[in-house]
Amino acid sequence: MFQVSEALKVAYPDAHAGILVTAGVANPTHHPILESYKQLLQDQLRERFSAKDRNAIASLPQIRAYNAYYKTFKKTYHVQLQLESVVFKDKTLPSVAALVEAMFMAEIKNLLLTAGHDLDTVQLPITLDVATGEERYILLGGKEQVLKSGDMMMTDQTGVISSVLYGPDQRTQLKADTHNALFAVYAPPGIEAQRVRQHLEDIQQNVLCIAPEATVQMLEVFDARGVV
Repeated sequence: MFQVSEALKVAYPDAHAGILVTAGVANPTHHPILESYKQLLQDQLRERFSAKDRNAIASLPQIRAYNAYYKTFKKTYHVQLQLESVVFKDKTLPSVAALVEAMFMAEIKNLLLTAGHDLDTVQLPITLDVATGEERYILLGGKEQVLKSGDMMMTDQTGVISSVLYGPDQRTQLKADTHNALFAVYAPPGIEAQRVRQHLEDIQQNVLCIAPEATVQMLEVFDARGVV
């Protein structure tokens, strides 16, 4: 189901990736229990960080790792900006389809970059790879995007399904009728495997809140050598 390219092993030998596959899920537009968990998470984040400043957030090990990666492309890690907007500007987490919220809640809690996909539209296997700068794919908004050379990406047999800099694709996006979901985590050098695993478990718990009968088909963390 998942493999790591030789190019990735050379370019990012200390990177990790996480894969969570859940079957029998649901994706309603609103879920009241998940909504209450989201409010609790926002309160916890504000309590944790409101007395601190942007430098304190920037010093977190996850943020440092992603910013080191993004800096090579002259970009800033957008999850850091989202956390700051919740903590310092009292913005709320977005209200979107439940599976996307389940993923995003774990993402903002753990600060690990994650993409969600409808597994039934993915042409397995998935490969963690490095872009050459020639690849292109359609983003969620419908725009065609050319990848940056050196960016980590994931592909299936049809093409790119996500990249670190530009996010998930339109073709395999989570939909209202998604029954089997795949969540993929990118962890650049500096983020340990156990942190990735805990993040996947947090997504799993959020998904079970939405669909208690859902089953986990796969929950694994990979590095350049294989399963951790």
